[in-house]
Parts: sequence; C-alpha cells; structure tokens
Amino acid sequence: MDQKQGKYQNPAMAILTGIKDLFSQKTKAGMVREEDRLDNKNILVTGANSGLGYATALHLAKRGANIYMACRSGIPEKGEEIKKISVSRTIWMLQVDLSDLDSIESLVKKITARKLEFDTIICNAAMVPRQSRETKQGLEEMFTVNYLAKYMLIRRLLDNNCIRTGQSQRSRIIFISSESHRNPEAFDWQNFGLYQPYGMGKTVELYGYYKLLLTTFARELSRRQRLSGVSVFALCPGPVNTRIAREAPWVIQPILKLIFAIFFRSPMKAAETVVYFATSPDFENISFDYLHLMTRKEIDPMAADPENGRKLWELSEKLLEGFHIRLGQNQKSDMD
Repeated sequence: MDQKQGKYQNPAMAILTGIKDLFSQKTKAGMVREEDRLDNKNILVTGANSGLGYATALHLAKRGANIYMACRSGIPEKGEEIKKISVSRTIWMLQVDLSDLDSIESLVKKITARKLEFDTIICNAAMVPRQSRETKQGLEEMFTVNYLAKYMLIRRLLDNNCIRTGQSQRSRIIFISSESHRNPEAFDWQNFGLYQPYGMGKTVELYGYYKLLLTTFARELSRRQRLSGVSVFALCPGPVNTRIAREAPWVIQPILKLIFAIFFRSPMKAAETVVYFATSPDFENISFDYLHLMTRKEIDPMAADPENGRKLWELSEKLLEGFHIRLGQNQKSDMD
C-alpha cells in the first residue's frame, strides 16, 4: 500500500492517525500570550455557531475583537451566548448557507452595504456528509462547503474591498485545513467541479482531497496577496471533539462519541493554533505559514506547487463564471 494514502484511507485510520499525532512530541512554533489583544479589530468567523468556530469566536471576543459570526443556524442565540460569556457587546451574526452560492453572494452584499472592512477572516466551516448531496447549483455539497465557498467568499470580499489592504499591520486570512490534505496522490483536474455520486466509503478520501484543494488555494492566494498587505495562513487543529461526524451511521455513533470524548481535544483547547495565528505579532511580516497543532510544517509539495495553484485558481474562477459570478481580474500571482 502507498504510504501516503495509508493514513487517511478510511475513518478508522484517520482517527488513529489523529490520536497518534496528538500525543506525539512536537516542537511548538510559539505560544499564545495573554497580552496579545485585538481591540477594535474586525474579525469574520465562518461556522461560528458550534465547535471550533464557536470556540475561536469566544476566544477572540475575550481579546477585544469585534466578532462577526457567519453561520447557517444558531442565530441569534449563539451570538448572545458569546456576548454573555465574553462580556463583550461587539458581537454580530450574519446568516449564510455555504452550500448555496446565492447565499454567499447575499452575504457579501450585506457586508459591502455595511461598509465593513475585516482585519482577519477565519474560514472554519466544514462538513463530513454520509454521502454525496447535490446543491441548489448542482454541485456536490462537501466540495462546495469545504472548498469552493471559501474561494468564492474570499475573492468576492477582496473584490469589494472588504479586507483591509495596504496597512502597516498586515491583515490575516486563516484557513482551517487538515493533515489529510497530504493523502491524495494527484489532482483530478478533468472532473473538477463535476457532481459525482459517492457513499460513506468515499467520504474520508474526498474530505482529504478537498482539504488539498483548500491548502493549494491558500498558498496561491498568499502569492497573489504578498504585496497587498494580506497574509494567508493554514492549519490543522488536530482531532477535535465536535459534531463534524454527526452523519456517520447510527450504529457507530456511540463508539465515535466515546472515542471523541476520551481522546480528542475540546474545541476551546483545539482553538489554540487559530488564536495564535489571529493574535500573535510573530506573523506580522510573514506572508504564508502552515501549522499542524502548534508545530510548523511544510505543506504537501502538490499544494505548494505554483503551477497547481495557478491551475486551481483558473478552474475555480471558470466554474463560478458558469453561474454568472464575475470575479475581479486584478489579482496576479507573483509567479506571473
């Protein structure tokens, strides 16, 4: 068996790999410090109504940030919870369904109308479905939520000047990726964006593939934004005790819940790496970085390859153009 594919070929192997990584000795890249504040900084967090996104929003609210929680559900109760716990009144909720391109466009229009400019954007929302599902636009749901929605959201926010650029302190875009981005052997450019049915046995493999697309996009975005004053970061938080596997077959749900409770970290602890990227002055002059837990790593060579980044960028743009979503043409790669 190919060593690269062995770690994430099925749910059991993915869980065992995550647990092993969590308990292995690693050198930390840095630490989250209490004095690193975010007062008056505007931060957008997707999928902030639960799990890692909720924990991240809470941590950053306690540090003085103006938090915008972009979610499909939990409005307004989850925002009110964070207000109460963090003793902050600068929490707002924005409704969005990341499986629907029209909903993403509506969110961008609301943000633009309010003349919001973000200092940090945290693309956290993700899903693991039981099987393939077709979206309103005829795309596959996990592909849309875990990759394409992030590409579209960031591109449209940049087009509408909703991300601060040209500042002395660089803005930050943070993607929650996964070490499973190392699992795929190749890109499937020929079938990019095409709806293809699959069952539970294919879900973990495709989850890793879409994380490869996301990490590749993150690296390419960093090239194109290097001179604009926007830094791009990606990370794997390690195994987190969330409800991301809630669509697993009911017969194994009790087992998964037990494993998650015993071995996986709570969202509040797992948010450490996200908070570090969002708050630390260590990254003020860095245009790209990747952390696994709190350890610095090189991303997979396929994700780092500029040609793959350019190809993915162009295919994603073309796919969205097919839905009459026009994106700005002023973002050149520093490889051009």
